[in-house]
Amino acid sequence: MSLSIMRRVKFCAGHRLVGHEGKCAHLHGHNYVAEFYVTGDGVDSVGRVIDFSVLKTTLKGWIDEHWDHGFVVYEKDDNAIDLLEQAIPRRFYTLPYNPTSENLARYLLDEVCPKLLQPLGVICDRVVIWESDESCAAACREVGAKRGK
Repeated sequence: MSLSIMRRVKFCAGHRLVGHEGKCAHLHGHNYVAEFYVTGDGVDSVGRVIDFSVLKTTLKGWIDEHWDHGFVVYEKDDNAIDLLEQAIPRRFYTLPYNPTSENLARYLLDEVCPKLLQPLGVICDRVVIWESDESCAAACREVGAKRGK
């Protein structure tokens, strides 16, 4: 049996979407909410998959350091990068693809979570990014892909 928990992390960040046909083509920001669904093969002596505070420290720590109150931009968006490099102080993080909610969730699930959570003995199966109260996107690990099956 596997057990799962979810930790919610709130952060503020700006972005723009290259090639978007509407308002999202402009630099703008969101009050994001990220939900991390974490699974373990068992529980510790207290009965937890992992302590919620450990997830907070680990996942919120990464987001605070890299994305919170900064801009997340596509690595090929030279125009935005040139503009952001002129700001002092500045904070921006480049992604290998457009920073849609779908791609933010995918990046956290595929790149960030495995590196951060593997030493803790848990797996992130799903990341949901809420861009607003009404709109979210989810990235989910495929069944059988959890532990390299």
